[in-house]
Amino acid sequence: MTPFAALHRPGDPLLLPNVWDVAGARALAAAGFAAVGTTSLGVAASHGLPDGEDAAVPETLRLVARLAPLGLHVSADIERGSVAAAVTAAEAGAVGVNVEDAMCDPEVHAALIRGVKREAPELFVNARTDTHWLRPGDLPEALRRARRYQDAGADGIFVPGVSDASEISALVEALDVPLNVLAQAGGPVLPELAGLGVARVSMGSLLFRAALAAAVETAEAVRRAEPVRAGLPSYQDVNG
Repeated sequence: MTPFAALHRPGDPLLLPNVWDVAGARALAAAGFAAVGTTSLGVAASHGLPDGEDAAVPETLRLVARLAPLGLHVSADIERGSVAAAVTAAEAGAVGVNVEDAMCDPEVHAALIRGVKREAPELFVNARTDTHWLRPGDLPEALRRARRYQDAGADGIFVPGVSDASEISALVEALDVPLNVLAQAGGPVLPELAGLGVARVSMGSLLFRAALAAAVETAEAVRRAEPVRAGLPSYQDVNG
């Protein structure tokens, strides 16, 4: 088991913030986070590209190469993914990758997982199924796909969008590999997810969207001659 894999503990989940730049990763490392993932939305949007179309994968791979020297465990979201992209991520210093099925033929996604594990066996492959992200929620299909990806060699299963406690419990019970869910407003909080046996909780695009909101709110506060939020990092802190 790799050190990154060992962080996936059912009942004591890895809380994984997702970043789109080096400054954010450094700030999170200073706050005590030992691992980060990239956010495909954050990377894509910050480069003026659409998410979910593999358009920002080259930018993600370049970001991984800049994050690797920080000493953090880095997991790369390579969207639908390819064996070549996964191998490049590993060579750049990533310890894991997310690959999403986008509701494709599960056999196609299983073949991708097998190929990645063959070419980069130490890489933690987090196989994502979009049964609760691109659909309203389909537990039987999620279970079918999750088992298929597990059998193909996936090290973890990611089901973004699932929030019902009974469905999360069913997924945990059915799998022999760690279950990853997405932190969601209005969904179970971290202690509840731990109690359900979840092993990894990702923040996805949450931090990126929160940063956008904070930037606009700060600009509007200056425009209205209102106080700006106290406690911001100084120029010297960030530049250092």
